[in-house]
Amino acid sequence: MTRYSVLLLAFLCALVTASPVFPAFFSFPGTRSGNKPISGDSPLQQCDVDEKQVLDIKLVNLLPNPPVRGENVTVSAAGYVKETIEKGAYVDVEVRLGYIKLLSQTYDLCEELENNDVGGLKCPIKAGDYMIEKSVEIPQEVPPGKYTVLARAYTEDDDEITCLSGEIYFPAY
Repeated sequence: MTRYSVLLLAFLCALVTASPVFPAFFSFPGTRSGNKPISGDSPLQQCDVDEKQVLDIKLVNLLPNPPVRGENVTVSAAGYVKETIEKGAYVDVEVRLGYIKLLSQTYDLCEELENNDVGGLKCPIKAGDYMIEKSVEIPQEVPPGKYTVLARAYTEDDDEITCLSGEIYFPAY
């Protein structure tokens, strides 16, 4: 899989965490202080909820839910950014297939937003309300299995922007 496919898969795993198939108390190793579901058609789990976070995620919708390999999925999200996010912000992502760690990587948040045209967002991201919608194709090559993800985003000063944890199951054909 390409780097973009892995990032996309990680993002989608986080977005479908609280699908009715999975329990709301799902916890990924490495979460610090609890999870909570986020409102929407596909509520995801926000982790480290007892920690101060820069982003307050209000709503996430996913269509279709769950995503299907080889088809488009549309992600709609709304949230409130409490303080400006400057260049230098980054995201630590860990993706596992079952118990096998597929990815443990740090990405430049601003670079990824610009390169992948996520709702037209560019750094600096000023404080305020935001709504984004993005349609992407799930690669047909995604192997079957249960994927779990932990993604933590930080400002350039290492303040936590948000923490997401989740899992998604792609069945065998």
